[in-house]
Order: sequence, then structure tokens, then C-alpha cells
Amino acid sequence: MGKVDRKYCEALDQQDDLAFLRKEFYLAEGVINMDGNSLGALPRKTMARLSNVMEKEWGQGLIRSWADAGWFEAPVRIGNKIAKLIGAGKGEVLVADSTSVNLFKALSAAVRLNQGRPIILSDDSNFPTDLYMMQGLASFCGDSLKVKVVRPEQILNALSDEVAVLSLTQVDFKSARIKNMELITKKAHEKGVLVVWDLSHSVGSIEVDLNGAAVDFAVGCGYKFLNGGPGAPAFIFTAYRHQSAAEPILSGWMGHQDPFAFSLDYRPAPGIERFRCGTPGVLGMAALEIGVDLFEKTKMSELRKKSVRLSRLFIELMEQECGDYGFRLYSPLNDKERAGHVAFGHDEGLGIYRAIKARQIISDFRPPNVLRFGITPMYQCYQDIFEVVRAIREVMETRAWDKPEYKIRGAIT
Repeated sequence: MGKVDRKYCEALDQQDDLAFLRKEFYLAEGVINMDGNSLGALPRKTMARLSNVMEKEWGQGLIRSWADAGWFEAPVRIGNKIAKLIGAGKGEVLVADSTSVNLFKALSAAVRLNQGRPIILSDDSNFPTDLYMMQGLASFCGDSLKVKVVRPEQILNALSDEVAVLSLTQVDFKSARIKNMELITKKAHEKGVLVVWDLSHSVGSIEVDLNGAAVDFAVGCGYKFLNGGPGAPAFIFTAYRHQSAAEPILSGWMGHQDPFAFSLDYRPAPGIERFRCGTPGVLGMAALEIGVDLFEKTKMSELRKKSVRLSRLFIELMEQECGDYGFRLYSPLNDKERAGHVAFGHDEGLGIYRAIKARQIISDFRPPNVLRFGITPMYQCYQDIFEVVRAIREVMETRAWDKPEYKIRGAIT
């Protein structure tokens, strides 16, 4: 391919069959969001939906809205919609709590199902909070459970009859490398190991087939590619075959088979609803449902195709425009192995991140030197990619990154 210029990107946008989705989002003028892999953009209908929830359902309906407005059923209703995006069946996905809390539920349930095995296995590319939750569960269990962390390439060899649960993130949060879910799950099952997958960087970004891979448990968040808003509720998947026997340690009243009987003894609800815990956050549920409903307007396969084209364009433009400035591609070059963001390493990564942020380009930085750029085909256009790379080149040409205040990492990046 010859030199990529603005006209080329404009032509791609004119040919984009998904361009209509961009109008569904509130996009601040002059700002390019390249961080949808951390926090998705605001769907326009979310504002009206939340206003209706507050003014009518809460303001006028008050407690009656738990029944009249469908508040109580929302965790299962929205869960069934997410199930379509991750290859799960109706009644296998529940929206509730945070990803970390749901991971604790899944891990504890899996450990109970596989008693007598003392190890939770993971790798050191996992998202740190997942490792923290494993460590917390192991600490709670005392000497009967421990966490073993290995390199990603060592996972299959580390599987044994001592491992109760393998817990992994499907998409590496730094590099965007996609793990082979089907192969890893199959190899784990051959050793009698149950598997918990974190789909936080997968759902809404790549095609996922949990049942096709015979996955046992999975969790994921609602605020990245699902565009559910900051702190949006997360979800948990439990395969049908485990639901009657799985009992999470967090046995809250909403997970009781008859919560409004107010019995003093816990009896788990049938099916996925036993993974409820406390009262669901209605405002968060309402916002998340708007984001999830947008996926009904297209197909995951089409979103994935555009995502690959956007990320490939970004990589090609970075090579073309910034190839002499010391950037190192941290993400896989192979399109099939790369998910919904593109990462570059650079010795001055923090300063570059801060300098392009000052130019109204929202990305993020992960220590020690990784710049991440989210690829979100619902609302990104090809010209966005061109403008971002052009800005990065300007930052490098002018050494705008070389400011003392840019070298100090803030509490949030």
C-alpha cells in the first residue's frame, strides 16, 4: 500500500457501513477518545433514560418500581442480552456488583466444586485486581489454598491434579493479545481443572463463544466496550451444568430462593440468580442496558471487522509517520491475535501520553512505558486515527513530551 493520507481515511469513512452508529453517542467536540477500552463513550439515549428513571420510576413510582418498572428483573434481563455477545445461553449470565466481586464469587464457587485441590493457577499477564482477589480468597482459606502464578507460556505445563481452578484474562490488558480460550479450557478440563475467564477487554470488542469453548465460569465489566458508564455493573457467567451445585461464598439475600420470606437460613435460588448478592444499583443497570442495546443494531462480526481495520490502520500510520521516533509495537502484529486496543512501548511513554492528552486526545499509560490506544468501532472513524497519529508525530517533532511536569506520573492514568 502507498502512503496513507487524509483523503484515504476520508474515503474509508465514506465506505463505512457502521458509520451510522457514531450518531448514537455524545462525542465532545475537539476531543478524540482513544480510551474506550477503559471507559466507553456516552450513548445519547442514556441521558434521557436516566432522567426517566429518576423523575418517573424513582420520583413518582418510588418502591413500586421494583415491580412496575422491572427493576428487580433487570440483572437477569440485561444478563440475557449480554449472553448473546459472549456465546452464552439464556439464564447463564447475571448482571451484578463489580468485576472483582463477581470474580470472587466465581472463584469461590469453582473451588467448592473442585474440593481437595489446593491451587488456583494464573499467569503474570493477568489484570492485577484478579490476582488480588485470588490472593484474598487464598488468605481466607488459610493453608488449604494457595495461588500459583506463572508466565503465560507456562500455563499448560503448570496444569495438574493439584490445580482446582485456572483463572485467566482472555485479552491481555497491556498488549491486547488474545489467548486461545478453547484450547486452554480444553487442556485444563483434561486435567480436571475448572476455568474462570475474565472478559473485561473482550466483551463488545471481539467475538466470544463461551459455550463453544465449554467454559465453566466467566466475568466481565460493563463500562468499557459496552459503554455502560463509569462504574457500570459487571456480569458473571455460570454454565448451566454447574448452576445446581455451585454455591458462592457471598450468599446475600437477593441470591436467596425466596428473599422476601426473610428466612433466617440461606437457601440458594435456582439457576444463575443464586449469584445475586445485594440490592442491584438501578441507575447503573439502566445506563448499562442502553449501552448493551446498541449491539442490537449490528453484528459482533461486523464490529470486529472494523476494529481490525482501524487497528491495522493505526499500526501502519505509526510506522509511516513515527517510525523513526523509537516506538515499539507492544501488541501482536497478527490481526487475529490482537483485540480492541493497540499498545506501543516508548522510553518516554509517560511524557508522550501527557503531551497528547494536552492536545485533547484521550488515551492511557501503563507502567513502565506502555501507551494504549483503544479501538472502538461503534463511534471511531478512520479520520480519528489519522488525526491521532498526526498529533503524536507533532509531539515527537517538537519534543513537546520533554516537560518536567509530564515526567511525574499522576495517581490516575
